[in-house]
Amino acid sequence: MLRTIAAFDRIGEENAFAVLARATELAGQGRDIINLGIGQPDFPTPAHITEAAIKAIKDGHHGYTPATGIKPLREAVAADLHKRFKAEVSPDSVMIMPGGKPTMYMAILMFGEPGVDILYPDPGFPIYRSMIEFTGARPIPVPIREENGFAFSADETLKLITPKTRLLILNSPANPTGGVTPKAEVDKLIAGLDKFPDVAILSDEIYDQMLYDGETHVCLLNYPSIRDRLILLNGWSKTYAMTGWRLGYAVWPGKLYDYARKLAVNLYSCVNAPTQYAGLAALTGPQADVKRMLTEFDRRRKIVVEGLNKLPGISCATPKGAFYAFPNVKNTGWKAKPLASALLEETGVATIGGPDFGVLGEGYMRISYANSAENIQKALARMLEFLATRKAA
Repeated sequence: MLRTIAAFDRIGEENAFAVLARATELAGQGRDIINLGIGQPDFPTPAHITEAAIKAIKDGHHGYTPATGIKPLREAVAADLHKRFKAEVSPDSVMIMPGGKPTMYMAILMFGEPGVDILYPDPGFPIYRSMIEFTGARPIPVPIREENGFAFSADETLKLITPKTRLLILNSPANPTGGVTPKAEVDKLIAGLDKFPDVAILSDEIYDQMLYDGETHVCLLNYPSIRDRLILLNGWSKTYAMTGWRLGYAVWPGKLYDYARKLAVNLYSCVNAPTQYAGLAALTGPQADVKRMLTEFDRRRKIVVEGLNKLPGISCATPKGAFYAFPNVKNTGWKAKPLASALLEETGVATIGGPDFGVLGEGYMRISYANSAENIQKALARMLEFLATRKAA
């Protein structure tokens, strides 16, 4: 029998893809499935972006690129961060990545090993904990609570830091909750981190342009005291409806950049060349499609929150960012994952049970409103009928 390295017994996965696979299987059987599970915009990639990729192919951009990404794209990322946040970023600190997950993988791999702690949000994106456990480090959940607006608490976070803490992972706007941490809370956290100069920070800001109700994004690049230990994760997938293009970027501090470059060389060599030219067109071209998509997400957000709050046993706080709602289902009598499974199998509505995002996700479900308003309303009607007639198993 083949023997594998023990670390692979600790690695997890992202259950949203398992739900997607089951939803696709049911649809293939002729079922009418409404997918409110996967975090993927239902809009096509804007035409000028796809045309840039086609042009790149026709222009002969078929070969390897630098492992760190083509220089014009790294320059465009730096210019975009300066334009939106007044952040001073050298293109030489920007690395183009095949999506957002490689940055998580690299950062956690750099700091994770047996005997150390890594702090991560709970509920939060499941790959954080999966990769922490894979490295042998101890995952320390930072509670993300509904009563706190699904924002992290600076005081609670700082109390979790010990001499064993190597890395702190932050995410705002947040997946799965849609929570946005206020600037005052971020300020308090950054000030408190002065006492822990050896703790690195991974800031996942992939939803930074998806904000509602007048919220503004707090970019951690604007805090000079942590720039020498801050890893910024961002990308094109959500903002520009480019999930399948697999294009992201990271801003790395100091010597970590070369570590990341070496990992890139070993892992994937470089990012797909035409995709990088598509990303360049996204950043430097018209932004009207981004605004249009955000306006529509906001409309759907209001439909989702209003509809969920009318369902028996369910209450839903209003998310301030991303395109997720995280309703509280504790009063339905159901555990979250069995409820999500029953909704998919019996009503054709795909959702994700909160425990797939951490221990503190129990009692909640993630609803993605990256689907049409018509489908969302249809899904809410099915959920209402289900909850009115089906008791918990």
